Amino acid sequence: MTKRFSKSLLMLLVASTVSATAQDKRRDDLKKPLVLASQGSFFVGGESKALPAAPPTAGRGGGRGGFGAGNITINQMYVQYQKPVDSDQHVPVVMVHGCCLSSKTWETTPDGRMGWNEYFVRKGHAVYLADQSSRARSGFDGSLFNAVRDGEVPPNQLPNVLMATHEAAWTIFRFGPEYKKPFPDGQFPVEAVDELYKQMIPDLNSTLPNPNPTWKNMAAIAAQLKGAILMGHSESGFFPEQAALIDASGIRGMISIEMPCATMNAQQISTLAKTPTLIMFGDHLGDTQGGGLSWQASYEGCEKFVQQVKDAGGDATMMHLPKLGLRGNSHMLMQDKNNLEIADLILGWISDHVEAKKNVRKR
Repeated sequence: MTKRFSKSLLMLLVASTVSATAQDKRRDDLKKPLVLASQGSFFVGGESKALPAAPPTAGRGGGRGGFGAGNITINQMYVQYQKPVDSDQHVPVVMVHGCCLSSKTWETTPDGRMGWNEYFVRKGHAVYLADQSSRARSGFDGSLFNAVRDGEVPPNQLPNVLMATHEAAWTIFRFGPEYKKPFPDGQFPVEAVDELYKQMIPDLNSTLPNPNPTWKNMAAIAAQLKGAILMGHSESGFFPEQAALIDASGIRGMISIEMPCATMNAQQISTLAKTPTLIMFGDHLGDTQGGGLSWQASYEGCEKFVQQVKDAGGDATMMHLPKLGLRGNSHMLMQDKNNLEIADLILGWISDHVEAKKNVRKR
């Protein structure tokens, strides 16, 4: 046995021991009772819209849905939170979901394991789960639907309601190369995929104005908390950066998971370079087709963005999980079988790139 081989074997054994020790500690931590200082919910953002009385020829109920002329609130965003007893030691994390989903994304996994919201709380972070404006418990403007029903607006002006099918989700989320055929090394619990399908709900983002009010609402949460990390996934993956361009005063870090990175000009890059940024992608980026989306192109575009931020003097990190030895991760990596191992990578980045560089102000 050569000295070089012996050294490599020793390093492998040490790495395996460290990994096993980390897993043992994680299992022990998960057995402890979850102790909270507080939990609750609130809304952020939203604006009033005046509705006139419906014409006499309006459909059933009249009055824009049956309540007559008046004002409604639209585009508000629902947020629920949990704060552990030691949350003043760590920066809060705001988690925002992707297309055709809600904040359920971050909760218990489809096969019943612990989700990131609880795990981050157990690791000392206050966690805020937001439903994008126009989704789940958040508000949207439904007046155009009623206007079409009442004949005031032609049907071709109805907003599109985006609904993801099981078949499309399978390949777009990279569970396998084709529907019901999983990747041999796939990390998503495909035996419980029907539970994920139940999480997929109509996406009403087409009812929203431009710019998307979720960006402003995310910036507002960070400012309200006097400092928070914004985490987005898929459709909302680049929302932390868009929020920072609106108001970065409360944003301590930006975590963008599995999304295309928007093209930014020099001034925008300069602004974003002031906030630590983590971008993460899973596996099999070029191994599925569907939805007109190229994950490999998205990854390469984000690599370019990371380099632009670095060139501007910023702190930007790309975590491509296969390069870190984690194989088979899907688009829904927060629900994959190794989701807590991935969470530990993010928590380590937060510790090194956000909390080590900034004093955490008590909230």
